[in-house]
Amino acid sequence: MSEFVDYLHEVFEAFGPIRTRPMFGGHGVYHADLMFGLVADDALYLKVDAMSQAAFDALDLPAFEFTQRGRQIKMSYRLAPEVIFDDPATAADWARGAYEAALRSRGSS
Repeated sequence: MSEFVDYLHEVFEAFGPIRTRPMFGGHGVYHADLMFGLVADDALYLKVDAMSQAAFDALDLPAFEFTQRGRQIKMSYRLAPEVIFDDPATAADWARGAYEAALRSRGSS
């Protein structure tokens, strides 16, 4: 596990307990057994949906993308804003929004 992934437990302490799990060369970030974030190349991405996308758009935060069979695939995770690493209350707010997006996504499956 990377130091960055370990550090996320501290970043999200005000939000609540998180668990991280290796997956596809990165890590999933979970709260209450629901994935709300992912880490790739020591960058944190948070779950988004139609209700939360505007906050990420306002900060011009890009989507997580990867290449599969020559095609670019965009996932419903966007880069987390840097401010969350300096402010526990802000980190908790963004984590809560990502967790709620994950809850809504689970309900629509």
